[in-house]
Amino acid sequence: MMNRIGQLLLISIFLFPLTVAAAGSIEKTGTVLQILIPGIAYGSTFYLDDEKGRIQFYKSFATNFAITEGLKYTVDKKRPNGSGQSFPSGHTSAAFQGASFIHKRYGFIYAIPAYIAASYVGYSRVESRKHYVEDVLAGAAIGIASSFYFATPYKGVKVKAIVDNGIYGVNMSLEW
Repeated sequence: MMNRIGQLLLISIFLFPLTVAAAGSIEKTGTVLQILIPGIAYGSTFYLDDEKGRIQFYKSFATNFAITEGLKYTVDKKRPNGSGQSFPSGHTSAAFQGASFIHKRYGFIYAIPAYIAASYVGYSRVESRKHYVEDVLAGAAIGIASSFYFATPYKGVKVKAIVDNGIYGVNMSLEW
């Protein structure tokens, strides 16, 4: 199981620079990543033959989409560029939904590249004047909450970072 997740992690690490190079601009790169991150999360459920995870992904994705779009139409906040429906950032919520799904289901260590890429998506939305910082933060919170609510840890080895009162380490556990 760890070898398969490790392979998926390596693939995602190499996809980020390729995506940046292919997209050619900050905004385009953010747009590509907001699709790629949840795509990798979803694809991992097939790669690992994780049907339970796939169902959890569907629930998380649908909830994230419904809340984000519902708020966009309810709040109808103006964007920095003058158009409407700025709050919350849909790109950011999708990216963080995918990253946090990987985190919750397969472990934090595997989600690090996805979290970095999702943060880049948020940055790209502010930089391209599509959103304000609060829109991006709200989108990230919605994406994370939707995955953390529905996803459960994958059966197998779990890796968790420990940071508490000057104690730093890694906890590994095996579930069977």
